[in-house]
Amino acid sequence: MGAGEIRGGVYRCVGGGRMNSMYARVGGSPIVIVGGGIAGGNAAVTLREEGYRGRIAIISREPGVPFGRPPLSKTYLRSEEDLEDWYVRPAGWYEEHDVERLGESSVVAVDAVAHTVVLGSGRELAYQKVLIATGGRTRRLQLPGAGLPGIHYLRTVADCDAIKREAVADRRAVVVGMGFIGCEVAASLTQLGVRVTAIFPGRVPLEKVLGEKIGAVIGAIHRANGVELLAGDQVAAFEGTERLEAIRTASGDRVPCDFAIGGIGIDPDVPAVAPSIEQANGVLVDELCRTSAADVYAAGDVANHLHPVFGRVRVEHFNNAEKQGAAAARSMLGSVTSYGYIHSFWSDQYEHKLEYVGHAAKWDEFVVRGSLGEGRLIGFYLLKGLVQAAAGLDRGGDPELDRDSEMAACARLVAVRARPARDLLTDEKVDLWSLGNDALAWPSAAGSIRGGLCETLLEKVKADCGAE
Repeated sequence: MGAGEIRGGVYRCVGGGRMNSMYARVGGSPIVIVGGGIAGGNAAVTLREEGYRGRIAIISREPGVPFGRPPLSKTYLRSEEDLEDWYVRPAGWYEEHDVERLGESSVVAVDAVAHTVVLGSGRELAYQKVLIATGGRTRRLQLPGAGLPGIHYLRTVADCDAIKREAVADRRAVVVGMGFIGCEVAASLTQLGVRVTAIFPGRVPLEKVLGEKIGAVIGAIHRANGVELLAGDQVAAFEGTERLEAIRTASGDRVPCDFAIGGIGIDPDVPAVAPSIEQANGVLVDELCRTSAADVYAAGDVANHLHPVFGRVRVEHFNNAEKQGAAAARSMLGSVTSYGYIHSFWSDQYEHKLEYVGHAAKWDEFVVRGSLGEGRLIGFYLLKGLVQAAAGLDRGGDPELDRDSEMAACARLVAVRARPARDLLTDEKVDLWSLGNDALAWPSAAGSIRGGLCETLLEKVKADCGAE
């Protein structure tokens, strides 16, 4: 994508004129954004774009400006792309729009009664409203030898830079876990000439999210590129004297390596909060991103959201973080529009592209349009006939950017809670946009569309199906 283009809400190198006079400091406490990632950055931008002229403060552990993390496991790791193109706004935008950034600072407590946040330094900062957008905390392996040099995790730019220094051709790496981070890191290291072994407990990569059939295709892709997959196993210990030399698995195998990357997921990074802020697998928020405490909101990886289509769900993907951050900002300004984005995400591995829409924690039927054997398909995840989600592997287009694509049609099927006949989903002659029209007659489905789909998709639904 070139300059000025958008991918999932990241504005590619778009500058802004100086507007300090427009945002001359207004008295009173600021809106405080705890977390300087994609959710927090987009919240700050939205507050200004929606006309808020008061004080805004972003508090972040990381030193840089808010940016999208996807290239850390892909193009940035392979030194093919800088991060500037993934900034929510250019570095100068924050000063120009009078948004205070407190970098390399952490919030250790949020006092919802006193309306203050407490920084790690001991400083207290009063707020009028606060957004918790602290993201996730990388899970670390608590095993013998886990403190040896040469063991890495990937969350920050510093983490990625450390891995880049290790990633020299013909060195040996072990990737622990084959979720999305593990798969993408394994692919990137392989493309850099590193010899990769992956250890993971499931039968195939990405089995929990994509199921066994697409996971098997992903596994075959990695094997074809030279990755050794040790499925159904896990790490028992790290071995070495001064630094990592090998990994011992639970099955008794010893895998020599020069370095390792743990990719076993994240936990919601919740600061200490008042008891009035309810938690369960993150910070609980309603359809407007409000917590159980007045004037406290949450968005991004840390937020366990009451979704109008999926129910309560916590999502750890880039697209959700940037959109939910913006939605929370609008709620803070008084909007009563529910956040009902139909979740989507993508993954690039080697020359292959995966796109996913919806959310399926479980399913009882998996239906394929296309060919698993050829590795070009759309897979539908059904529960009692309901289309909960769809995955497109090297097929279907980008549901965010390609408004007429098959994957955009799949997002519509999820939004309207469609139950099309199985043979219609598999039949290549049937246009996916023609399915689910009956569901649009129901008010609940129309409401889900209004709250859930991006504007271009909503326009498409209206044009094709007459939704009001």
